[in-house]
Amino acid sequence: MKITSYYPVLMTNRVSETADFYCQHFGFAPLFNADWYVHLQSREHPSVNLAILDGQHETIPAAGRGQAGGLLINFEVEDVEDVHDRLRAEGLPILLSLRDEAFGQRHFITSDPNGVLIDVIRPIPPSAGYAAQYDVKALPAPAAPA
Repeated sequence: MKITSYYPVLMTNRVSETADFYCQHFGFAPLFNADWYVHLQSREHPSVNLAILDGQHETIPAAGRGQAGGLLINFEVEDVEDVHDRLRAEGLPILLSLRDEAFGQRHFITSDPNGVLIDVIRPIPPSAGYAAQYDVKALPAPAAPA
């Protein structure tokens, strides 16, 4: 199997509001926009895509219809402090305060209008104990000097 694309699709009954949220706060723009489905693409990175789907739409098998739940979306960014301050100023809830984690992240968590958690992350060097758990190709490198 050769995968040509991958992106999450969030099911909601608030398609337009959810799409607007990701456009306003996370820099997405719509590539396809219908009342039941919106396909979004990052304005800065075309390979970053997200779709919003009416969870009751007929294309979803009845057994799978519903709302997004039990989901955490990660956005890795270079400027986590700036994003944190901007989103807090824009009134988004900060559910986990900006902090450093021994496993190799500086991050905070907010949520979208559906309650989907959004973890905004800048990779940082992990503690020695966690560094041993990384594949050498995935080990976060120290930040470049400013």
